Amino acid sequence: MGKILYLECNSGISGDMTVGALLDLGADREALTKALQSLGVDGYHLHFGRTRKCGLDAYAFDVILEDKGHDHGHGTVHGHSHEHDGSHENDHNHSHGHDHENDHGHSHCHDHENDHNHDHNHISGHDQLHVHRNLQDIYAIIDRLDSNSRVKAMARRMFEIVAEAESKAHGIPVEEVHFHEVGAIDSIVDIIGVAVCVDSLGVDEIVVSPLSEGYGSVRCQHGVIPVPVPATVTIASAHGLTLRLTDNEGEMVTPTGAAIAAALRTRKGLPSSFRILKTGIGAGKKDFKQANILRAMILQEEEKEAGETMWVLEANIDDCTGEAFGFAMESLLEAGAADVWYTPVFMKKNRPAYMLSLICREGEISRMEDILFIQTTTIGVRRYPVSRTILDRKKRTVMTEWGGAEVKICTYKDRTFCYPEFESVRSICRQSGLDYQTVYGIIRKEAEK
Repeated sequence: MGKILYLECNSGISGDMTVGALLDLGADREALTKALQSLGVDGYHLHFGRTRKCGLDAYAFDVILEDKGHDHGHGTVHGHSHEHDGSHENDHNHSHGHDHENDHGHSHCHDHENDHNHDHNHISGHDQLHVHRNLQDIYAIIDRLDSNSRVKAMARRMFEIVAEAESKAHGIPVEEVHFHEVGAIDSIVDIIGVAVCVDSLGVDEIVVSPLSEGYGSVRCQHGVIPVPVPATVTIASAHGLTLRLTDNEGEMVTPTGAAIAAALRTRKGLPSSFRILKTGIGAGKKDFKQANILRAMILQEEEKEAGETMWVLEANIDDCTGEAFGFAMESLLEAGAADVWYTPVFMKKNRPAYMLSLICREGEISRMEDILFIQTTTIGVRRYPVSRTILDRKKRTVMTEWGGAEVKICTYKDRTFCYPEFESVRSICRQSGLDYQTVYGIIRKEAEK
């Protein structure tokens, strides 16, 4: 069974929280720094450290932007990183100044990444960092990335999701969206960092919990906007993310975080049973009454034993011909139904009818419903899950004097059962002229040898 990455967003989600959680989970930090250096973008430091949130040890990841004349004392280096250990809670509470207007007169004015508490007027001392980037400019940066195609595709998808949301929020075409918050260097680093880290973990599927969000409003350059901010709402709506409002004042889910959740999620829910292989915790920079962390887990789905969950689909039908019923059964079995059967019933107005029933796996439900609606006259199908226990089985071919015969061998605990297949029994009966029970016994005896 494959590995599952689970992002538990009980305190929301942002880019730096996600990178921190993935690094704490075991993502390759060297691969991350190497990939970021290949972008050819400078004007920032990477911060890797530890902090505590409500007493919990957590990984603190941050992108320190270097403003001209205000570079936090580190100088301007290409993708330089530095270590910091200790119990700082808010050592880097600075906003990245994403309140610039673009050439079209619209502003991307959320105070991101949500965790930063005072503004700088510029995001870097380098002229290239003042450029108003559109989506194609971001793609050009990603194309320079020294990594595989999967990482690049993930990064492009995250930016695309945010661009579409900003397009709707500002009422402009996607190609006219200019990135000031998500296109800022810290968020470029966060999004590409998430893609690199996810790839290095080698997971097969990703599950994202409901996203906890705060209430109230956030101030931007042109006024006050509500929480959840419009871009986050648009992403959640467009991609089926579940938001769960809390009594925490302020923004907990950033557009970048929502885009990460939307782009990465591959399955909606956790398996019914699993083992936790490893846990990582990424720290947010705000303080709430609960620990402001993003917890990530690597899970191993438990292999099912003899039992498994199946689905029963049923439809009561009183206006369908016997020929249509027969063809529907054949079609359902050919499409993968484990079994199909008809039960005589009486419906409203005392009409004699049949209840068509079938059993299938969850992934086959849609295909089965297509056949039911197209090949029968039903206008409704009900379904419910059931558990079943099946015996281990394998097929064997045994030799008789009339040729080969197929046999199903089933085992239960320390017992073995041999069941000749009907088609083989019928074929030998016609060849030999023997009766069914005799041929069945001959085949079974050969199989038991």
